[in-house]
Amino acid sequence: MKACRLLLLTGGIAVAGSLARAQNPPAAPTAIPDIRFANGMSVVPYLEGWIKNPDGSFDFVFGYFNRNTEEELVIPPGPDNAVTPGGPDRGQPTYFHPRRQPRIFRARVPKDWGDKTLTWSITANGRTEKVISKLLPAEEINEHMMIAGGNNTMQFGEDDLNQPPTIAIAPIGAAAVGAAVPLVANVTDDGLPRPRPPAAPRPAAPSATDSRFQSQRNTSAPRPNLGLRVTWIEYRGPAKATFDTNPVPVSDGKATTNVHFAAPGNYTLVGLANDGRLSARAEIAVTVK
Repeated sequence: MKACRLLLLTGGIAVAGSLARAQNPPAAPTAIPDIRFANGMSVVPYLEGWIKNPDGSFDFVFGYFNRNTEEELVIPPGPDNAVTPGGPDRGQPTYFHPRRQPRIFRARVPKDWGDKTLTWSITANGRTEKVISKLLPAEEINEHMMIAGGNNTMQFGEDDLNQPPTIAIAPIGAAAVGAAVPLVANVTDDGLPRPRPPAAPRPAAPSATDSRFQSQRNTSAPRPNLGLRVTWIEYRGPAKATFDTNPVPVSDGKATTNVHFAAPGNYTLVGLANDGRLSARAEIAVTVK
């Protein structure tokens, strides 16, 4: 009798376990969590599209994806950072910031380019990634997409009245390693779009009883327009350049901050003036002793 009861108990536990597994099946063996790496990963070049210029030539527009979340890499032009044909140095970035950096580099080819290819290859942490680019019709973009961050700013079928800002970077005097070097960008804009204050806090969620009779609501709100500002990017350099403030708000037509260089050498800094919708770009070369 005891043996029978033990057998029935064991069978009941087995059935309960089977039911639990049926209701809560284990994760599929192919499910891979989103894994991020701080360092040790590759840099992937991206073709953003191509632009036809008024003189008939073409610009290939590139960005990159540094697959590291923290590691910033210095890769000078050469076998590990090459644009071909015509390279290896065709003005591409040599300082690579973490994660995705879109529309950062343009390479021009003549109007008789035809069906030829342009290749950008990057070797980082022992792995080579490359993009092979052609003038495919589906990849044509335009200058407005460049200044609008790849977005379409048409509203109700009419052109946006907003015009992009202008930016000019004041010359830099002597620059030394570790010193605070003043960096001034002169910016003008048409005042559009109007700065918008941050959205008000969302109201408290309704109770469980009330929510039964509530319609679905879109609680998302547009991001606030923080006004005219300049964002600085290190484009080329032998070591890290850091900025006291970044991005920098524009006040009385100027965006002012300091930059610090970690090592001597030649650097290229890019200033991006943005009015909340459209942007303009300027570069400055700095020799640090």
